[in-house]
Amino acid sequence: MSVAALPETVAQTESALYLPIKRFLEARGFAVKGEIGGCDIVAVRDGEPPLLVVTELKLSFTLELVLQGIDRAAACDEVWLAVRASSKGRGRESDGRVKKLCRMLGFGLLLVSPSGRVDPLVEPVAWKPRANAKRRAGLIREHGRRVGDPTPGGSSTRVPRMTAYRQQALVCAATLAAGPAKPKALRAQGVPDAAAILQSNYYGWFERVERGVYRLTEAGRAALTTA
Repeated sequence: MSVAALPETVAQTESALYLPIKRFLEARGFAVKGEIGGCDIVAVRDGEPPLLVVTELKLSFTLELVLQGIDRAAACDEVWLAVRASSKGRGRESDGRVKKLCRMLGFGLLLVSPSGRVDPLVEPVAWKPRANAKRRAGLIREHGRRVGDPTPGGSSTRVPRMTAYRQQALVCAATLAAGPAKPKALRAQGVPDAAAILQSNYYGWFERVERGVYRLTEAGRAALTTA
């Protein structure tokens, strides 16, 4: 399966591979989100249990890419490795040994052309390592709780990850910007974990002014302007 070529040219960054791969997986019925639990792409397809797929992105096929796939395999049902097509078609992705390695490991291999076309060179097979149920559950939980798809896969690690926790904390900060409030008022704004977020104060955005009442700190106000 492949998707139609995109109008924009794929740039020289891993994150530029994200949208073509996202569309490829969405065409297969997955809900796709980037940068969850250290994985470039996490895709979930409804079912009982849901089918969980992790995709790792690299500009070329490297040992690091393979090692990332091995690390992710215990937490998901399928692993895809995605690389940019080399300009002259002479990259490692054209080496038959690379395809054989992916088959032996049970990994799928995706090739992204300069136009954004995605072609599966190897389909993932049924081989399974020992399952890591805790990590799998964590990926599915974060995927479900995260609102929208705020962080493209392959984004720089220097930029704070927009996790579900951070999204809820920002909603708390936005509400408290209008004045002190209780966790109950924040839960009404769609923040089920408001009490825990305010009490732990992980980012230093909140402070208690009296029993059960919190206000926004200067750090919290600053976060609202940069989020």
